[in-house]
Amino acid sequence: MAQPLVKKDDDRDDEAEYSPFLGIEKGAVLQEARVFNDPQLDARRCSQVITKLLYLLNQGETFTKTEATEVFFSVTKLFQSRDLGLRRMVYLIIKELSPSADEVIIVTSSLMKDMNSKTDMYRANAIRVLCRITDGTLLTQIERYLKQAIVDKNPVVASAALVSGIHILQTNPEIVKRWSNEVQEAVQSRAALVQFHALALLHQIRQNDRLAVSKLVTSLTRGNVRSPLAQCLLVRYTSQVIRESGNNTQSGDRPFYDYLESCLRHKSEMVIFEAARAITELNGVTSRELTPAITVLQLFLSSSKPVLRFAAVRTLNKVAMTHPMAVTNCNIDMESLISDQNRSIATLAITTLLKTGNESSVDRLMKQITNFMSDIADEFKIVVVEAIRSLCLKFPLKYRSLMNFLSNILREEGGFDYKKAIVDSIVILIRDIPDAKESGLLHLCEFIEDCEFTYLSTQILHFLGVEGPKTSDPSKYIRYIYNRVHLENATVRASAVSTLAKFGAAVDALKPRIFVLLRRCLFDSDDEVRDRATLYLNTLGGDGSVVETDKDVKDFLFGSFVIPLVNLETSLKNYEPSEEAFDIDSVPREVKSQPLAEKKAPGKKPTGLGAPPSGPPSTADAYERLLLSIPEFANFGKLFKSSEPVELTEAETEYAVNVVKHIFDRHVVFQYNCTNTIPEQLLEDVIVIVDASEAEEFSEVFSKPLRSLPYDSPGQTFVAFEKPEGLPIAGKFSNVLKFIVKEVDPTTGETEDDGVEDEYQLEDLEVVTADYILKVGVSNFRSAWESMGPDCERVDEYGLGPRENLAEAVNTVINLLGMQPCEVSQWRQ
Repeated sequence: MAQPLVKKDDDRDDEAEYSPFLGIEKGAVLQEARVFNDPQLDARRCSQVITKLLYLLNQGETFTKTEATEVFFSVTKLFQSRDLGLRRMVYLIIKELSPSADEVIIVTSSLMKDMNSKTDMYRANAIRVLCRITDGTLLTQIERYLKQAIVDKNPVVASAALVSGIHILQTNPEIVKRWSNEVQEAVQSRAALVQFHALALLHQIRQNDRLAVSKLVTSLTRGNVRSPLAQCLLVRYTSQVIRESGNNTQSGDRPFYDYLESCLRHKSEMVIFEAARAITELNGVTSRELTPAITVLQLFLSSSKPVLRFAAVRTLNKVAMTHPMAVTNCNIDMESLISDQNRSIATLAITTLLKTGNESSVDRLMKQITNFMSDIADEFKIVVVEAIRSLCLKFPLKYRSLMNFLSNILREEGGFDYKKAIVDSIVILIRDIPDAKESGLLHLCEFIEDCEFTYLSTQILHFLGVEGPKTSDPSKYIRYIYNRVHLENATVRASAVSTLAKFGAAVDALKPRIFVLLRRCLFDSDDEVRDRATLYLNTLGGDGSVVETDKDVKDFLFGSFVIPLVNLETSLKNYEPSEEAFDIDSVPREVKSQPLAEKKAPGKKPTGLGAPPSGPPSTADAYERLLLSIPEFANFGKLFKSSEPVELTEAETEYAVNVVKHIFDRHVVFQYNCTNTIPEQLLEDVIVIVDASEAEEFSEVFSKPLRSLPYDSPGQTFVAFEKPEGLPIAGKFSNVLKFIVKEVDPTTGETEDDGVEDEYQLEDLEVVTADYILKVGVSNFRSAWESMGPDCERVDEYGLGPRENLAEAVNTVINLLGMQPCEVSQWRQ
């Protein structure tokens, strides 16, 4: 049977088959490139070959040095063609091939000739290519032409020169900074794109001078910026100046706020939106300041353009996090967006309504959400789930409808992250809303009946073992738990055994039943399951042996395990069998953070132990071994904590120094990790002179210099201080690196005998309260908290200063106190 003819444009599924680049190979294209050498050039064919070369380069195909050179020299012959289309392709391929300095000379004369051509298209493209492929030396020669191009009457040429200046500023800033007068003149251009590019370049030239930026903004806000694009840039720069200057201390008015408000009446929609967004993002913005911006965004919600609706609802969504009452006037308009064809807009509308809605609107919102949840991707569903969790915490009396909604979507199809977000939300609601405990636990029990994710099943069983025994009828959960022993994999079965034991220890009435179930587990096929059942039977007294006291049993099953498992695992691996038993108290309690990015120039090696740790336990052990190897530190006692490396020098400096703070009971040791980055120098007798005049309770007791510091070979020097015993004393220390410099012959490697004393100022160093605090993971925080008496509690008040949002404030608290957040409290805001 003949296949029906299908139009190419209608056959969307097979669109890739019509790609003109399908199946092309580098070797074949390089053969085709020989057409560039033909005496009679075929402009169309040459353009097609260049297009294929560009496609290969943009797809990540690499050309060897020989191949790139051959293609480059062949392409240069195409300058003899007068075809405009081919010339534009030549410019593109020259930029992409990125020729070496020697090859640049070959094409420079042709490009400079084009830069002075009467054809504007030639001039603009030649400027772009020259600035892309040349170095600082050649740029100095063509600087005069670039300055002329910036103020050229043709906007295409002027924009090309300005954009090239933006790129050159990253590599040769001293050249571009000499163009300030020409760029300033271009800012007054009547061409929209020229004004936009000129303002961007002028701001980048002055960005490190706050006063100059403020003067620039002041002059332009009073002037006449015609280009909407330039106006958007000016709005951004204005909001930056407002943030840096703060409120006026006398009147309380913000500088330039009137300008931002006037932009809300601009004829361009993008300028209006940019101004509205800038106002909503001001630090400490008031309701009076927000009102005009909210009004404009509300109008955008009913726009026929999807991009405006999306921009408005996304901005309102952010505002609702900090000023929910200011957004309530927009609720009616946002409810109409729930049925928007764009699912991103609908999701943002829903989540915003959940943040701003009142208690009476919850049920109506739930009905609307149910209808569209199946139409959106998991990433949007997670956003909705988190918003529902926040709404339930805001209106706890509505927990039934919200918990039922979460339970229903938990049974639907979805990925791991989506299901985990739902489970985490239910767990948080159970902990924070006591009335929701029993229904929430039942929903989780029903979910694990069909849960396909082992991790979620084990986490739910663990949580069930903690909260289940505290309910009015713990026995109703036993069936769900014991079913896991028969119907799941070994990991889940082992977790179910532990949960059963917790019920038996906490509820005396259930103990006989639990004994029977645990005995059945002794015949399981998995070693872990059998071992756990045996352990718990012995602990609970199920085998007739002498049972420990109820307190010992509950401490064993419910007590907080304060040792991080990764640290315990490493300590056990490093333990060598001997007559001395393994001491669990020797396991570090601190939870090390992830390694930070090295702030060093490319090519520099990590500074020994001062480099970011590759693994938490191994680095801690290495620090301890290093300190024990120094006799003067042997009597300091057990090392309590070692800090992350603190950089005392900037990147790209001649000497790289960072410091690690080692905390003991009565001492603090500063380990200065030093790296010499100058090949022609050898440093000897390297030591850090520490001034503790701002840390009066610290007294220096010992310093250990570094005898020799060759190039790129890390070394350490130490300074130890004594402090009052057991007290978290803070202090500030000034540091100066002192050493003897000896010249090294780079060719022979020989070092001169005579040296010169020199010193290098380092950044100040602070010992803060967080240095005396270990990040300890607590598996059951509530139990640990309740077990602590009132003597362990202290109430105090601290100031964090202005913060952008609640999330930033929470992270600041964590960093300042140096504590470990428990039970995902770091993101529950």
